[in-house]
Amino acid sequence: MGQPVIVLSVVATAFLLVLPVELPDKTLFASLVLATRFPPLPVFVGVGTAFGLQVAIAVTAGSLLSLLPQALVTGVVAVLFLVGAVLLWRSASEGPEDGGEAADAREQASFLRAAAVSFGVLFAAEWGDLSQLATAGLAARFDAPVSVFVGAWAALLTVSALAVFLGKALADRLPVALIRRVAAVLFVVFAVLAAVETVRALV
Repeated sequence: MGQPVIVLSVVATAFLLVLPVELPDKTLFASLVLATRFPPLPVFVGVGTAFGLQVAIAVTAGSLLSLLPQALVTGVVAVLFLVGAVLLWRSASEGPEDGGEAADAREQASFLRAAAVSFGVLFAAEWGDLSQLATAGLAARFDAPVSVFVGAWAALLTVSALAVFLGKALADRLPVALIRRVAAVLFVVFAVLAAVETVRALV
């Protein structure tokens, strides 16, 4: 009779489209940095939840998302990345030079707090992202919102799991202070790029 709730071809299409778009993306890097600061499991839960909510928003909004004022979206993204850069740079002084104290601080961060911070960072970073726009486009094209959601979220969970794993591996080998300072510089670059897009959209 009607179309099934899950259409495997649409799930596969969404997965294969979103995965390569997200792999080199800023959100992958943000997940990696978070995993150097907090235990992997709450980071993955927070990041995965943020991705799930953003995919749900994109699917619900469909093609309407691309009609939002570009200047507003890029302006907010610029501010958020600038704030993130400041926080990352300031937290660099809490690096591994503190020895056991830094490890204790990491362990004492509650599961809920680590997950909430991870959720906030990724939820903010995903706004206006290519993967979100791609998901909205797929939802507008196919009459299978649940399938688009499953495929896109699966791709994002795959990327976040990879980032969290790599982040933990890097934390064991590289100075955390250096990682955070490099991240802060990259966040500034993202903020500048977003600011430039905002100016272009306004003129």
